[in-house]
Amino acid sequence: MYHPYFRGKQFELITIREMAPLMAASGFVPIIEPVREALKGLERALTEICNAEGKAIVIVNPFHGDHAEDGGSITALLEVGFLGKGGIMAGILLRNDMGIDEALACYEKHKAHSPSFIHAGFTEAKTLAEKLGDNLANTSHVFFEKHCHKLYRKHFKSAAKRVLLRDGFERRRNADHPAVELFSDLHVTYEEEDMDGFGDFLIVGDDYTEGGGPAYAVAIHLTFIDPDSDEVMYVYHFVSTTKDTPTDPAGKFAQALDKLIKKLDGGKSHLFDSTAIKAFRDLHNKGHFPGLGSVKKLSMNHHIETLANFLR
Repeated sequence: MYHPYFRGKQFELITIREMAPLMAASGFVPIIEPVREALKGLERALTEICNAEGKAIVIVNPFHGDHAEDGGSITALLEVGFLGKGGIMAGILLRNDMGIDEALACYEKHKAHSPSFIHAGFTEAKTLAEKLGDNLANTSHVFFEKHCHKLYRKHFKSAAKRVLLRDGFERRRNADHPAVELFSDLHVTYEEEDMDGFGDFLIVGDDYTEGGGPAYAVAIHLTFIDPDSDEVMYVYHFVSTTKDTPTDPAGKFAQALDKLIKKLDGGKSHLFDSTAIKAFRDLHNKGHFPGLGSVKKLSMNHHIETLANFLR
């Protein structure tokens, strides 16, 4: 049902490991685009998914990161470590620079890994559907909403599964985030879109960057579902008061965390009481700054837990 899309940086992979049992129990299928040359972290994440008897899609031809020119080592990892484990599937990223012959060759090469097609700018939808022929009914297709309009998606109507990915996170400078804004309603409307499932890019967004710059402002991004607004999902941006200096990220985190705790203690936040929320409370009580990567991980964990609680 839910397909969170991860770019395989360190803390994204840690989130997958930590959330593997919950995602498996909830029927969630993470999509992972490996972006780091070293694949040990990916292997550990996939092992945890297998241990939890869950499923995941691993993109074998990434667009971003260290494997953008050659995904052979990802294919090798799947063949050596996960070929006999049906929960780990290959994902074929269909971009605008990819022709039909390359797409079909990648599909044939990874047939043993139950490949899914990830549509992200591909221009030959009709031809692909025709070339797949009878195999279309046995394939799964994931559509980046910003690249795939309804007519495009219609070509794959007879596929086994169709999933729509929406980027609900508006990327901007932390200092420029509003206190709260709309994230998505796709978790309640995906069936109206004639889809079998939905996905998003969590609180990271689709825009890919290799590394962040100095933290002039620190923000904690937490999603919530509002029962007073037809169960639409919104996102809080708890932003530090200090925004004009690249120094003291710990102090800025404390400012942002104070705003989060105040919202929680107000009793009307609608934030699900996740393990991540408990961790934020613990950090507040201890006055501890775990690092910005850990803060992002907690926010991703919270997002997954929020959807698991809503959809159960």
